[in-house]
Order: sequence, then C-alpha cells, then structure tokens
Amino acid sequence: MNKEKQEVFKIVSVPKALAVMALPTVFSQVIVLAYNIADTWFIGRTDNPYMIGAASLVLALFLSLAALANLFGVGGGNLMVRQMGSGDMESARKTASHSLAMAVVTALGFSLVGLILMNPLLNLLGASENTLGYARQYFIFTVVLGGVPTVLSLAMPMLLRNAGFAKEAGFGVAFGGILNIALDPLFMFVILPDGYQVLGAALATFISNVASMIYFIVIYIKYKDRSILTLPKKIEKITKEAKKALYSVGVPAALILLMFDLVNIVLNKLAASYSDIELASVGIVLKVERFPINIGLGICLGMVPLIAFNYAKKDFKRMDRFFKSAGIAIFSVSMLSLVVFFFFAKEIVNIFIDDPETVRIGAMFLKARCFAAPFMMIGFQVVNFMQAVGQGKYSFLLSAIRHIALNIPAMLIFNAVWGLDGLIMAQTVSDIINAVITIIVYLKVHKKITSAI
Repeated sequence: MNKEKQEVFKIVSVPKALAVMALPTVFSQVIVLAYNIADTWFIGRTDNPYMIGAASLVLALFLSLAALANLFGVGGGNLMVRQMGSGDMESARKTASHSLAMAVVTALGFSLVGLILMNPLLNLLGASENTLGYARQYFIFTVVLGGVPTVLSLAMPMLLRNAGFAKEAGFGVAFGGILNIALDPLFMFVILPDGYQVLGAALATFISNVASMIYFIVIYIKYKDRSILTLPKKIEKITKEAKKALYSVGVPAALILLMFDLVNIVLNKLAASYSDIELASVGIVLKVERFPINIGLGICLGMVPLIAFNYAKKDFKRMDRFFKSAGIAIFSVSMLSLVVFFFFAKEIVNIFIDDPETVRIGAMFLKARCFAAPFMMIGFQVVNFMQAVGQGKYSFLLSAIRHIALNIPAMLIFNAVWGLDGLIMAQTVSDIINAVITIIVYLKVHKKITSAI
C-alpha cells in the first residue's frame, strides 16, 4: 500500500476518509441496482407477469454466485487489510492471490452443478409450466455460462477496495452496470424476436459481466507494481492460521447471502402459492427495496476496510468514529426511503408493469415492507462490523437469527394465520425484533474486542 492510500486509513479525517472509500462504492452499488431494476423494467414492458416471475426465480440462484464472491472477496479482503494494518505486506499479497484463484475454481464447480441440475433446481424454486421455459433461458446465461465472470466481477473489486483502490473498484462495477442497461433494450427488443425478452436480458447481463471482469484484469495488471494485488498463476499456499482467518470470515459472509437467498426463495414459494401475479408483485418489490439496501451496503463496504485497518492497529477510537459516521449516513438513507416508498408505492410499482392487479398487490407489499428499512439497516451495519474485526462467527450468528430464526418462521406463521396480508407484514415484525437483538450483541462484542489489548 503506497503512502497516499495509507493516509486515508490512518490520518485523513473520519468523514473525508469514509467519503473517499464509500462514495465510489455507493455509486457502483446504485448502478448495480439500476441494471437489476432495468432487467425487471424492460421485461415488464411486455406486461407478461410470467416473464417477471421467471427472472425472480433465477435471481435466487444468481445470488448464490454472489455468495461465492463474498466467500473470497469478503473473507480474503478483510484478512488482507488486517495484515496490511499490522505491516505484513507479503502475507497480504498471498492472501489476495489465494482468494482470487479459489474464486475461479469454485465458480466453475458451481456452474457445472447448475448445468447438470438445472430443471430440478428451477422446479424446486417454484417454476410453473408458465415460467419454466423463461427461467431456463435466464439461468443458462447468467448462472451456467456467466458463473466465472459474475464471481470475478464481484470478488475482484472487493479486493481492490480493501487495498485502498475504492475509485477503481467502483468504476469497474459501474461500467458493467451501465453496459448492461445499454444492452438490455438492444437484445430484448431489437436483435431477438418477440417472446425472447428474458433471453435478451440474460445475454445483456452475461456480456456486461464479462466486460467488467476484463476491466478488472486490466486494472490488476496496471497496478501490480503499486499494490499487493496480482493475477494468480496458481493457487497460492497460505498458512493454516491465514486459512482459518480467511474462511472464518468468508464462510459466514457467503452463508449470510445464502440465507438471504433462502428467505427470498421461501417468499417466492409462498407468493407463488397464490398465483403467478403475486409472484410477479413480489419480484418487483424485492428489486425496488434494494435501492436503500444497496446504498446502505455501499456505505458499509466503504466502512469495512477502514474499521479493519484501525482495528488491526488497535486504534479503537478512530474505529468507533468510522462506525458512528457510517451509522448516521445509513439511518438517514433508510428513513428517506421509508417516506418515499410509503407515499408513492403505487406509482413506483406502476413504473415496472401496467397490469392493475400486479400494481395493487405490489403497492400493498411495498408499503408494509418499507417500515422494515431502518431496522434492517442496523443489522446490515453490525454484521459488516463483525466481519471487519474478524468476528465471523458473530456475523453468522446475527444473520442466522434474522433469517432462519425470525424471517422464515414469521413468513410461514403469518401466512398460515393471516394469508397474504400476514406474509406482507412478516418482514417488518421480524426486523424490529432482530434490531434489538443485534444491538445487544454488538455492545457485548465491542466491549470484548476493545478490552482485549
């Protein structure tokens, strides 16, 4: 890490340092959201809820690729920055190389399994006779062929960001997102015939992820002499202690996303039990609510390397100031989204589809779920804090409580007792309870790590 990058971590004022690290990440996360929403919006122009439902089903498996990226991007990135904070640059280099090589190997394995088990997986996720064909089109290009480009286009910027290159990481993610948005209408409405809009969206996603991956490869080559990041020629050997540290954070980070994925699968299955209209409504709302989530996530991702570096240096006061500043920003975003979503729910859903029943159910769903945002953000920030300070077991515990112990049981029980209205309210109730538990755990862990000097 060069002197300029070190100053951001160690000397620059907390608000400015957080802005330097978080703003490019927030921008890239918003672009990622924009291209995810663009897929749904362009597919929605067909006014075909089966197409929207199919894309929503595959999203659950597509998120599994993001979980693999988290395994090595979050686990490797956090270990790498802690090693830099303690001055061990050679170990940091080996950690980064090992993480990137393993990301490629696991992505290839996931794509192969996906190809073999494609139909059973889609049926398990709730594909019907109306949605299966569209789901297969989307799955082949985003998961089977797009596995490695997707994982690398997510993991490589995580490592770049933790090495201090937040601007370059943010630009690469944004570049892929903007390209996807541009290619969507070209493939969906110009190149491919009518009825293949889902395939067009999948092709746009595949090509943009390949382009993003190529950009990051070029950046790695460009900065190989100015950073500890290099393109691996083999799977670098790291010590047992380093592996334990990497996977103790990376595995929970991957499982956290898979648990989030599982919640969406259960939600999709319950919504599909009513009809494909409800499934399409849920798919739209899940995309819309990602806007504040992605902004909050961008702030958290900018916060993580700053906290990890200062934790390794045992500068706990500066570490706490980063956490507090990030919390204020995240809470502000969540409250703004609550107001906008509640008062403009119908208009927002109507942007994606003109079908009156889908709009009615989607607006009802969005109004109820928007109240979960402030409480949800508390959970996100604390989970990221736990990962930054190497407390992977606590980040996993908190996520397991939220998703497995609270969200899924609440959806099942509320749906059984109050039907669709109960399913709509389950998220908010479970996130309020989870926020209380999260704060208690945070205070306990914070006291533990800051007193262990």
